[in-house]
Amino acid sequence: MTDRALQHRRTHNLLLLQRFLTLREGSSPFTLVLDSLEQSGRPLVREYVQRAKTTKIGIVYVSFETPRPQDGVTTVVNARRKDSAVLQKEISASCLKNSKNLLIIDTLHPLASKPSMNLATFLSSLITPTVSLLAIYHLDIPLSPHTASPYHPSPLTLLKYLATTIFTVHSLSQVLARKRAADRSLAEPVFGLAEETEGVLVGLGANDPRGLVLEMEHRRKSGREIEEWFFLPASKCQPSPADRTREKIMLLEDHPLYRPQVAGSDPSGEVGDEDSTFSLGLTEKQRRDRENVVLPYFDAQKDGGGGGGRILYDMGVEDDFDEEEDEI
Repeated sequence: MTDRALQHRRTHNLLLLQRFLTLREGSSPFTLVLDSLEQSGRPLVREYVQRAKTTKIGIVYVSFETPRPQDGVTTVVNARRKDSAVLQKEISASCLKNSKNLLIIDTLHPLASKPSMNLATFLSSLITPTVSLLAIYHLDIPLSPHTASPYHPSPLTLLKYLATTIFTVHSLSQVLARKRAADRSLAEPVFGLAEETEGVLVGLGANDPRGLVLEMEHRRKSGREIEEWFFLPASKCQPSPADRTREKIMLLEDHPLYRPQVAGSDPSGEVGDEDSTFSLGLTEKQRRDRENVVLPYFDAQKDGGGGGGRILYDMGVEDDFDEEEDEI
């Protein structure tokens, strides 16, 4: 990829993420957030709420597991132990209060765990031209075996098919640990439940307070998929006006800890020998000797190099010179 194409990709993907967070018209009707015990998706939801407040968009929060939603939420719908039809009417009535709404569902597991629930129909009925849906799905919580059917896709597969944008959140500390292992050709470390260690639920570096890593998958109307990794710094509880106007999201590849500058590296591009068992550089004497080396057929490059092919040959004493053959 050329430098121009690389810069275009970086700029385009950053602007695309800003459109999602600010809920531009038709940017992403259904956004699915996949989180786990290693990294919660609430910081991303908090970023959505803060940006929706600045643009005066109505925020409807459907609470299954959140006792107290964060500040800025316009309407809270308590969804515990409610029938799906009743819940749908309450959500639709709450969304009629504003001309544009952000609908947040804090977890989809209660809906996906109901055998009689048609998840695709229920979610599709909530999405309108004036309502954008943001829903969280916890990857570490297993579903009831009674909801599994060999003739239907799993709820997670169905949600990934319905969503126009999927954000999988990761811990920055764990992403950096995997990156260091990959750079050294080591086995990728595992964390939390993947360690399969008795008594370990959350791994080291989970929910890094510095921020979270976003793995974005977006499907355009044409079917083309866009994938990118971002870093979202931890936001303050009450950001200043200067912080609201300055964009803080960056590509993961631009993070200084993800691509650190090698200590003692030569800016000219010379390879250092800090990690090698032998010297890769040249001494001053070796540099001079290399410059004085005469390359093969160097005189052909200087004298008439562009005038066609010539064979330069110095005859030795053992050569038999025949004038007739040489005249051919």
